[in-house]
Amino acid sequence: QVQLVESGGGLVQAGGSLRLSCAASGSIFSFDAMAWYRQAPGKQRDLVAIISRGGSISYADSVKGRFTISRDSAKNTVDQQMNSLKPEDPAVYYCNARTLTLDAWGQGTLVAVSS
Repeated sequence: QVQLVESGGGLVQAGGSLRLSCAASGSIFSFDAMAWYRQAPGKQRDLVAIISRGGSISYADSVKGRFTISRDSAKNTVDQQMNSLKPEDPAVYYCNARTLTLDAWGQGTLVAVSS
């Protein structure tokens, strides 16, 4: 069973930065893709960024130019650098790993932004 553990959330002022990290129990390259999602209170869980095994990357329009997803093969993590955080970015951020037969989620890490 795959385990994903997120870290790096916290409280930051608007305009500030945070770096989230997702540690996987299996090799990050064993998944077809890994992604970051977020869910604000009362809202659905939305895709933020996704990176495929081959390295293709996509972002939600709302975070393009501000967030960067990357892989650290030495640490076996998928990270998300979040810059220029806005009041609309606060949410629980979840790591996701998927294959044709797997859809694994972490427990989430909370990001809060103060204005």
